[in-house]
This record gives sequence, C-alpha cells and structure tokens, in this order.
Amino acid sequence: MQAKVQKLVTEFETIEKELSNPEVIADLKRFRELRIRHAQLSTDIDLFHAYLTASKNLADAEATLASGDADLRELAEEEKSEAKAKLAELEAQLKVALLPKDPNEGKNVIIEIRAGTGGEEAALFAAELARAYFRFAEDNGLKIELMGKSEADAGGLKEIIFKVAGSSAYSKFKFEAGTHRVQRIPATEAKGRIHTSAVTVAVLPEAEELDITIKPEDIRVDIFCSSGPGGQSVNTTYSAIRITHLPTGIVVSQQDEKSQTKNKAKAMQVLRSRLLAHEEAIASKERGDLRSGMIGSGDRSEKIRTYNFPQDRITDHRIGQNFSNLPKIMDGDLGDIVEALAEADISEKMKSN
Repeated sequence: MQAKVQKLVTEFETIEKELSNPEVIADLKRFRELRIRHAQLSTDIDLFHAYLTASKNLADAEATLASGDADLRELAEEEKSEAKAKLAELEAQLKVALLPKDPNEGKNVIIEIRAGTGGEEAALFAAELARAYFRFAEDNGLKIELMGKSEADAGGLKEIIFKVAGSSAYSKFKFEAGTHRVQRIPATEAKGRIHTSAVTVAVLPEAEELDITIKPEDIRVDIFCSSGPGGQSVNTTYSAIRITHLPTGIVVSQQDEKSQTKNKAKAMQVLRSRLLAHEEAIASKERGDLRSGMIGSGDRSEKIRTYNFPQDRITDHRIGQNFSNLPKIMDGDLGDIVEALAEADISEKMKSN
C-alpha cells in the first residue's frame, strides 16, 4: 500500500510543477484536468499523512511500554489502543482512496427520465420519480435546473430532462441509470389488478465546451414554433430548437424557454453531455470493460430496480437487496439505497483491484 501512496505523492509533486508552467496554464483543458486531479490527490495525501502520524503514535506507545516504566504503563496502554484503532480506520479509508478514480466524480449531471411501457401509469411514475429525485437533491444541498419536459395528456410526464449541480451530484445519482419497473394497482383499475410499467433513466455527466468539440458543420439546427399538450401553440415566435448531430444521429430538442438563444444554449448543453457519454461508451467497448460494476452499462434497457407498491418493497436487482417504506422513499429518502449501492460498488472494485 505504501508503494501505491508513494506513486501518488510523486504524481502530486509533478502536477504541482506543471500547474505553474505557463504553457500548461495557457492550455485551458489541460489546466482544468490537472487542477481536478490535484484536488483529488491532495485529499488522498492528507489521509496518508494522518496514517503516518497514527503509525508514529503507535510506535511511540510501544516503545514506552518496552521501557518498563511502571508510572507510564497505564497511559501508554491507552495511547497504544487508541493508535491501533485509528490506524485500522485510516488504513480502511486509504484502501478505498487508492481505488481508481472515476473521471466523472465531482461533475454535475444531466438526468433524462422517459416513460416507457405502461402508457398512463408509466407517465405518472416518471413524474413521481422526478419528484423523488428533486427532493433527494435538495436534501443533499444540490441545485436543480429544469432543461425540458413533455407532459402527458392524462397527467404525468412523457419525458423530463434536468440538471443536478453540486460537487456530489455524480456520486449521488450515478447508480440511477437504467430501467425502473413499477408494479401497482392504477386508480382507474376497477378489478384491482396489478399493472406493470416502466420508465427509463439516463444519467449523463455534464460536459463542458472544453470536454467536447462540436464543429458547426457537424450539426443541423432547425427552428420551429413551441407547442404544448394537444399541439396548441404556446407562443407565436419561432423559439423552439432542434439540433441534430450529423455524425452520430443524436437529436436534441428544446422549447421550454421563450428565448431562441436560451433554448439553443440548453440544447447544446444536453448534446455535449450525450456526446461525452457516447464517446465513453465507445472507449469502454474498445477496452473491453463495459462497466460491469454497480453503475452498469448505463443502457436504458438494463432493468435495475422494481418498485412493488402492493408489497411496499423496492428491490435493487444489482445487489439483490430489498428496501421497505415506499412512500418515504418516493418522497426523496433515497439515502439508504444510494449508500448500499456505493458500498457494494467499492467492495467489488476492491476485489478486482
């Protein structure tokens, strides 16, 4: 373990030198990457220094005990016990800190929720899941920015796209990508039969302009009138934007703002994030490591969780764990689920590291 830490110390010292290099400072993308890595390593090295201090305290206590001084024996025994406990705690933290860092940690995320199979029930659950995410984000000091939404005729949402901003946004939401299946009796069901529906969730690390270069000739921008439910005109100006990325075929539409400029800016923000996710998926496939851990592939077809309302049970299929008190969870109390997934993910990484 100390060899790994020493390697990080060397990297940290090298980065500190690079950050004062005028050529690196002039390269905004490289400078930003180095600053992020510097912050990550700084935390790890502080942890290592605390570990060294605890090691010294343990050695000092053992030396005192070996000296045979009866007057100091009781105090030395107490210090030895405290140092050993602290050392074990710091060693466990260091093992986690030394695991490979996800390059997206610390980023904001753009979340897309879409109603899938199940018609009206799926649309209603999409709205309920979005509300749960909003409350969970707020409870964790994260900010929500609505990027766009499409309401269903009978209530609920066909689609909603929003940004979650804050240093822990990615770590709090990265396990939510995939298909969420819901089983319950709809209010309109006279015979009390359980219906199964599903919504899909995509979690995209926010990409900044420095992360993704989009050439003007690679996109087609279409402008049209905004429309609401039933197709009625929301405004009489051509403010809605549709951007098509020609090389990949990715299409992003935005019409929530009255300003064409604002709609285009939001659409480009979503497009960059989708392109970043697209590039990461290709890179993972080429490396042959389709992210088989707790995060999964991020594919919307991957069923990750079932919400069984009649039995008051949520089952996360990736870890085979059940959680009760569905009303509380759907009110934003997702902490236990997120924590269980994070612990399982760390455990799996430690096995393979």
